[in-house]
Amino acid sequence: MRYSILDLALVPAGSTAAEAIAASVALAQRAEDLGYHRYWLAEHHNMEGIASAATSVLIGHIAGATRTIRVGAGGIMLPNHAPLAIAEQFGTLATLYPGRIDLGLGRAPGGDGHVMRAMRVDRRGDTFPQDVVELMEYLGDDATGPVQAHPGRGTHVPVWMLGSSLFGAQLAAYLGLPYAFASHFAPDALEDAIATYRATFRPSEQLERPHFMLAANVIAADTDAQAHRLRTSVQQAFANLRTGKPGKLPAPVDDIDGLIGAGVRAGVDQALRISAVGSPATVRRQMADLIARYQPDEVILTGQIHDPAARIRSFEIAADVMQDTALAA
Repeated sequence: MRYSILDLALVPAGSTAAEAIAASVALAQRAEDLGYHRYWLAEHHNMEGIASAATSVLIGHIAGATRTIRVGAGGIMLPNHAPLAIAEQFGTLATLYPGRIDLGLGRAPGGDGHVMRAMRVDRRGDTFPQDVVELMEYLGDDATGPVQAHPGRGTHVPVWMLGSSLFGAQLAAYLGLPYAFASHFAPDALEDAIATYRATFRPSEQLERPHFMLAANVIAADTDAQAHRLRTSVQQAFANLRTGKPGKLPAPVDDIDGLIGAGVRAGVDQALRISAVGSPATVRRQMADLIARYQPDEVILTGQIHDPAARIRSFEIAADVMQDTALAA
């Protein structure tokens, strides 16, 4: 089973965006050695703790620092962009790094109303399905009309549909695209989305049968106690986001309930429940349970860990888990 990494180029408290990007490069290089198949970056705006706002630029930077791993967007928030501009950006990336670029598309704006206004996004009409089709035409061989994407035409950059609701599942199935669900932070519709996608999938030139990727949080360390302490960073970050106080990724703490309250933590943990947290043995068991339950075709792992060295160690453990023959079967 293919296993990949979703990275937000998180900026830890006490660190800078430049240091976060350097840490992402180091992680991507190590991930390539560990057998990770894809390294995806996500578009977010107006967030001090995320350095991947200019997603296509960072994809090019990561691809240039690696050799074989696929690098892509998980994803580009298409309502923020003209389809032609994204076709040209990813057509250029595919020209520079042939056979290594993925394009995941999301419908969310990647920010709030202030961001939408700053991005000049007009939300009076939802043209996302039409924009996806237009973008795919620019990347194909048979684009019609007076405008072509150069570079872009004929690159056939693989397009993925991303989502956390039934809308994305339905659109992915209708267009015959691979589908990645944002189960790492919004898992409520996961089972219904998988069922809808698989039941209504229509084969396409890109894909003959449904292909579903499960997103999961993985925070692994040498012991369960160490991993649960590392997890307090993402618990704090998620609590801060929910209360309108986003910022850099907090350092781990010993008493998470004393800091954010047991009630808040319970809500955060419910949203982050598609997770494997603990020692190698614990993570192996939890990942096996997730794979057995949801039957993904591949998985993409994310881990918001404050210390870059601990983050690399976590993904090393996760790679060992995913290479286990019982899981691979």
